[in-house]
Amino acid sequence: MVAIKTDKLTKKYGDIYGIKELDLTVKEGDFFGFIGPNGAGKSTTIRTLLGLISPTSGSATIFGMDIVKEHDKILKDIGYLPSEINFYNKMTVKDVIDFSASLKHKDCSKKAAELCERLSLDTSKKVDELSLGNRKKAGIVCAIQHQPKLLILDEPTSGLDPLMQMEFFKILTEENLHGSTVFLSSHILSEVQSYCQYAAFIKNGKIIVSDKVEKLEETGAKKVSFVGNFDTSSLTGISDIKQSDKMCSFLYTGDIKKLLKALAESDIKDLSITEPTLEEIFMNYYEV
Repeated sequence: MVAIKTDKLTKKYGDIYGIKELDLTVKEGDFFGFIGPNGAGKSTTIRTLLGLISPTSGSATIFGMDIVKEHDKILKDIGYLPSEINFYNKMTVKDVIDFSASLKHKDCSKKAAELCERLSLDTSKKVDELSLGNRKKAGIVCAIQHQPKLLILDEPTSGLDPLMQMEFFKILTEENLHGSTVFLSSHILSEVQSYCQYAAFIKNGKIIVSDKVEKLEETGAKKVSFVGNFDTSSLTGISDIKQSDKMCSFLYTGDIKKLLKALAESDIKDLSITEPTLEEIFMNYYEV
């Protein structure tokens, strides 16, 4: 079954497009990364899917249910973590977690206690006493405690320290292995490369590429780094040129024999040719 399916989904704010004719497919059981810089349309997509804002045109379904017509049915199977966490300040963390569970009409106390322990979250504190990181932890518990079929997470690691980020991704991986579909928006490419099976890049409100992460990494591009003098205009297929005092680098997608010949005929003192990271590939897409 398909967990998320959009068909030319569009959201306009006046004359400005938040997302434009978005076509996206996330299969049930996927661990899916939704990648883009701030303002690319990630949060607009998520808020539209959740019914927090209405689409201008196009359509979308979650588990085959229309996001507009069957909104209430959809929400019971979703766990949502927004990028910015807001709670009623006078409530304790326990109150917030219990209230969230009551909205799902489910006893989540055992799962909630486990998550709070793993995230080192003090449930006796009032929300207005919490740091940004602890607010995010409380949001994580609220999103996951009812073990939803679909987790939608918008920039989930902002505010978490590195150790908590690692524990968070362990939790997500376990939930995914137990059957939950994970849809994760991020601008941190290392997170997507390390944990996601599939990914889509969004630019100016439109999907520019979507595939398995391993396929995205297999672009055929090579990262060339060198010390010395080399005329980068002598070859086609060169992009993402970076120059520092000692080192120059670029991505190359042309004939490797032509590259080696051109390098051999140049004044090169040191050279490395490696596979580019997903971040370097991603930035190359954004320059197109």
